[in-house]
Amino acid sequence: MVKIGNIEVGTFPLLLAPMEDVSDPPFRALCKEQGADVVYTEFISSEGLIRDAAKSVMKLDIYEKERPVGIQIFGANLDSMLRSVEIVEASGPDIIDINFGCPVKKVVSKGAGAGILKNIDLMVSLTKAMVEHTNLPITVKTRLGWDDNSIKIIEVAERLQDVGCKAISIHGRTRAQMYKGDANWAPIAEVKNNPRMHIPVFGNGDVNTPERAVEMRDKYGLDGAMIGRASIGYPWFFREVKHYIKTGEHLAPPTMTERVEAAKRHLQMAIDWKGERLGVFETRRHYTNYFKGIPDFKQYRMRMVTSDDSVDVFKVFDEVANTFGDYQFV
Repeated sequence: MVKIGNIEVGTFPLLLAPMEDVSDPPFRALCKEQGADVVYTEFISSEGLIRDAAKSVMKLDIYEKERPVGIQIFGANLDSMLRSVEIVEASGPDIIDINFGCPVKKVVSKGAGAGILKNIDLMVSLTKAMVEHTNLPITVKTRLGWDDNSIKIIEVAERLQDVGCKAISIHGRTRAQMYKGDANWAPIAEVKNNPRMHIPVFGNGDVNTPERAVEMRDKYGLDGAMIGRASIGYPWFFREVKHYIKTGEHLAPPTMTERVEAAKRHLQMAIDWKGERLGVFETRRHYTNYFKGIPDFKQYRMRMVTSDDSVDVFKVFDEVANTFGDYQFV
């Protein structure tokens, strides 16, 4: 049984990755229903939290049905990070995760996210201070290194563990790679196989089929898989991976009825949580995958992603159900 601190999360847990404008409460709820063992919020700026910025504070919303849930924060200023820990604690998460991996320029330029990979001493001292500032388990998400010439992930993971980090999720790319090329899981396996390591080591990056999740477990020996892009618009990925792990067989894909119902629920929950305009806008990125593979679907998709009125989008969902209700997904 894998444990993050004292929290049991399964024998090979599947974690929903923290993704900006994706891992919000509506989507986390859908992924949880489909088998995600741990879900993480979108990353939240520590500076935004201490300034009480509306967008940052809103991301603190979590619900009982999501547990165990981790709130992820990023920043490079010790005082801001410690103050944000206190704010995060008040929301009652099970885990606080530190983002040391985001490769986006606006984050990296402030020395946060993957930018801190250039200063491992700061990375370790920040983690240590946060561990000492809360009773909640602190976990870290990071990358292999800044670039191919600065991969020190074995040392980094050891040092983070030594200051009290309770689990580490490692994306198998450097910051220089961004999201290009293939994820390299071999260095993550080296972290896991380091005899000094005893905290869970989760792999992230290119877990895009059930077979890849099993490979991460059986070939690389990792403790669990953190799943990001494969789940966007496809929360069923979690149940498909679990079914494959259990039986060695592929689960039949969701039916058109299941897809339409999920899309409707997703949109309605998004509207209920963040209002009509944002709810409609931020759910759009999921529709391509909800309805992937259907022939002659472009006109419906275009209407879904260009309408600003939820009534119109719900109408398109109903048309899709009526027109393609018998479509067989493979």
